[in-house]
Parts: sequence; structure tokens; C-alpha cells
Amino acid sequence: MNKKTLIARFMVLFLLSSPSFVYASQCKGHFVNPITDVCWNCLFPLTIGSSEVVKSSYPDTNNPGNPLCLCPTPIGERLGVTTGYWEPAALVDVTPKPWCMVNLGVQLNVTKKGLGGSQMPEVDGRGAFYYVHWYKYPLVYWLQVLTSLGCMETEDFDILYPSELDPTWNDSELAFVLNPEAVLFTSPPARASCAFDASKALAGTAVNSLFWCQGAQGSTYPLTGFVAHQASPISTAALLAERVDFKLHRPPTPAIRDSIGQDWPAVCHTYASSIMPKDRYRYQLVNTLPEARQCHPFGQSVISWEAGHTYPGDGDNFGFLIWKKRNCCFL
Repeated sequence: MNKKTLIARFMVLFLLSSPSFVYASQCKGHFVNPITDVCWNCLFPLTIGSSEVVKSSYPDTNNPGNPLCLCPTPIGERLGVTTGYWEPAALVDVTPKPWCMVNLGVQLNVTKKGLGGSQMPEVDGRGAFYYVHWYKYPLVYWLQVLTSLGCMETEDFDILYPSELDPTWNDSELAFVLNPEAVLFTSPPARASCAFDASKALAGTAVNSLFWCQGAQGSTYPLTGFVAHQASPISTAALLAERVDFKLHRPPTPAIRDSIGQDWPAVCHTYASSIMPKDRYRYQLVNTLPEARQCHPFGQSVISWEAGHTYPGDGDNFGFLIWKKRNCCFL
């Protein structure tokens, strides 16, 4: 073995054993602790009718004016109290590594291309690509914080959407074929309107009618894992979490239903919304460096809080807890 070959092998072994290389290749994350990792103040404000019972500094949506409701049950109609609160409803992984389940702390060994593949698509130096996993997370039901089943998600914990199984997530052309309206909302005038959405999100909540914008995070379209200009890893991760929420609201088979802040009988049910109501959603960072003391409305800038929530070598793996406004009839 000549001297040059020996030096080359030594350099390869050094790179493979260096912390930055190892950490970048790892799937980092942990199972979310509902006691220490969850911002329970994000559950508020709590309202009965239009009156705040527990106040909060976080913005709220419209609530029913009538404090009483009459809703159907299996044994007939019952009188209840119209209640509003913010429910922790979903967990979201955002990761550059396929099948890295950040909020579970697990790396799934899936290598077949038919099951999402094992390689990340190429992007230029300014852009980024991430995979996203959306979990149903009925935390209020698990902990029995409330006793009225009509006021919480009661489905089992489940992976609702893994982007590795979505052929449009890493294929911009196919995504455009299925969502041709994207051409209208990727134009400069449409993107310019997102500045207004960002300003409204900074002051409170984003504008629902500007559905092609996600506030300060950027554009809803394209509905893929590609982001052309990455301002910061956390901002990109928040954008993709919001983008998947929008995607799961889409017809013809919406996977997410929302309640509405109207008097009964409307408050008795949940509804499919073809356009995601941005003002009814918040997010909280729970992985890999949890932010357990605050949450943020969809579309709000991350500049004021992102410092200290990433560190070199973590692989840009992020986990979010999604909070959803729940208006219901507490029976």
C-alpha cells in the first residue's frame, strides 16, 4: 500500500467518524412528552358562548353568541353549553431524511423506491426539500382533560399522511397536473399579496381568503416538498407543515374537518373546508429542541423566537404540535 493510498483512507475514516458527518446522517428526535414538551397555555382562551372564561394573550377566532346549544345524541337531543378552546390535534415531522419519524424518535428502514425511495431529490443552493409526516394526535382524549366526546378528537393515534408515499411530493410536474391553479398563485402579483397576509399574521392571524399565502412563511404553492428560497430551516419547516395542512383539506377527499364558531345547530358538527381556515390553527415546536412555553399562529414570522432552536449537526429535523380551534356543544 503506497503512502498516498494510506493518507486517502485515513481521511475517509476521519470524515466518517467526525461528529458533523454522523449527526447529519442520523435521524434525530424524541417521542413527545405530553407533560414537559406541550405548551398547555396554548389551549386558551377558553370560552363559553362569546365570553372568555380563561383569558389568553393568543389571538382567538369568532365564537357563538348563544351560550346554550341543543345537539343530537344517540339517545335524543340534549341541552349543552357552547364551548371554545384550542385542541392539540396533530403532530408533524419535517425532515430531509426519508422515513425519519422525528416525533417518534424512530428511523424506519424503507429503501424500496415504490415505498418512498431512499434518496433526497436534488435542489439548488438556495432551495430546500423536506419530507413531511402528519399524525393524528388525540391528546385531550388520551388525558381525559374533557369528558364530552363531541368536544375532542377521539380517533386513534395514526400516521395520516407520509409524504414518501405521495408521488406528487417530490414531482413538481405531476403536482402541477393535479393542481393547475398553482400557475395563478405563483405569479409575482400573487406573491406580492402575501406581504399583506404576513403583516396581518404578525398583528394576529393570517387572512383566510388569501389561501395561496402562508403569511411570512411564503407561498402555499406548489404543493410539494420543494421550497425555492429557504430563509431559515425553521421557517421552511413551518411552511411545509402549513402546506400539508392545506393539502389535507383539499377535495375530493378532505382528511381534516373543522368546527365553526356559530350558534347551534352549526356548532353541533364539524365540516369539510375546501380552503384551510388559517386563523383556526397554531403550531408549536416540539422537536428536536422543544419550545414548551409558547405557540404561534399559522403564517406568523419565526424571526422573534427561532434563535436557539437549531444547532449544527442536528440534520434539520423538526417536529411540530398543531393546535386547532374547537367550537363544540359541551354536553
